[in-house]
Amino acid sequence: MITKQMQKSVPLKILTLFFILVTTISFSQDKYIPSADNLENREQFMNDKFGIFIHWGLYSMMADGEWIMQDRNLNHNDYSKLASGFYPSKFNADEWVTAIKESGARYICITSRHHDGFSMFDSKFTDYDIVDATPFKRDIMQELSDACKKYGIKLHIYYSHLDWSREDYPLGRTGLGTGRKGEANWDSYFSFMNNQISELLTKYNPRALWFDGWWDHDIHPEFNWHLDEQYALIHNIRPGCLIGNNHHQKPFSGEDFQMFERDLPTENKSGFSGQEISRLPLETCETMNGTWGYKMKDTTYKSLKEIVHYLVKAAGNNANLLLNIGPQPNGEIPQLALDRMKELGKWMDIYGETIYGTRSGLIEPKDWGVTTQKGNKMFVHILNLKDNELFLPLINGIRIKSAVTFVDKIPVRFIQNKEGVLLKLQNIPSDIDLVIELTL
Repeated sequence: MITKQMQKSVPLKILTLFFILVTTISFSQDKYIPSADNLENREQFMNDKFGIFIHWGLYSMMADGEWIMQDRNLNHNDYSKLASGFYPSKFNADEWVTAIKESGARYICITSRHHDGFSMFDSKFTDYDIVDATPFKRDIMQELSDACKKYGIKLHIYYSHLDWSREDYPLGRTGLGTGRKGEANWDSYFSFMNNQISELLTKYNPRALWFDGWWDHDIHPEFNWHLDEQYALIHNIRPGCLIGNNHHQKPFSGEDFQMFERDLPTENKSGFSGQEISRLPLETCETMNGTWGYKMKDTTYKSLKEIVHYLVKAAGNNANLLLNIGPQPNGEIPQLALDRMKELGKWMDIYGETIYGTRSGLIEPKDWGVTTQKGNKMFVHILNLKDNELFLPLINGIRIKSAVTFVDKIPVRFIQNKEGVLLKLQNIPSDIDLVIELTL
């Protein structure tokens, strides 16, 4: 009888040989040169401006966030028993994607494997996945991929570089209380990761891969993740696929976009984002409430105003916003998250033109707000102004042809000189975001 393990061993050998071949070819190039498809995806990614992050896995069953295995020092053998009871009967990919599209988001990034090591897709290289280990027996990644294609939403896939369950993963600074013996085998673990990544690329064809966990070995300066080899593998399989890594460092060679965790590119309130800002496309990720994974008691969701301000400030800093939701264990998106998404969608229906396809404007972000720009149109987003006058120090001799309120096109008085332009508003702004459209 051919066992499942025997069936898995054949593609493992094939993919390992393929990996050796493509990385050998790649190393003949001293510098990563993105493909035309990759550059096109970067441009499209920057135009999208807004995506929804989805943290979902076995941890949702314990309703206390995605780090519960680490926070409570749960033995990985005990934790893995959750899989036998994981049955998200209310999961509906079409409902998820339509709700996300109605929020104004242009792409989705979902966790395919988080730090707990459980794979939320059908993998040939482990039985510890949603199809083999749970009674659900459905590949939610395939269903989401199909729904994204159906509704015109781009798919990004999150993948954890670290693993609190596998014995072959070298112990880092987290997951030390999960009962592993520390018998590391890097070659085995690296092969496992690359085989799974190859699966994700070939089965679901994501526009981007979103890596996390590099920081688990930042206490080991000599530790080599061999990212150059892994990135070469990815770009050889899917040259257009964008690579980002949440390592909180200046981007490494082979990466296609730079991310900031809970921070705008110019800030470091979280303590994760003091790194140099690159010329790559930028993205900031933030939670809708306080945690990434589902937490039953965390019902303090950000207000519409807070979310809009974060989205607008991200755009004004030339970055995308990746806003997180944590689905419930039954497969439903929490109602509070759905409510906020609907509110945001209505706002984007009105103001989306000032966000989508824009780049940061001529005026640097200020306490009062930010500017975005598209062609000869500059949108002044006034978020916090205590007066009815606003001075804009325009540069390079640029002059204003006209100024109107974006929504109703009412002319705005302005005085212009060589120093800049003074906008004279009728009232002190009270809107969530008063947008003034300037024609340059």
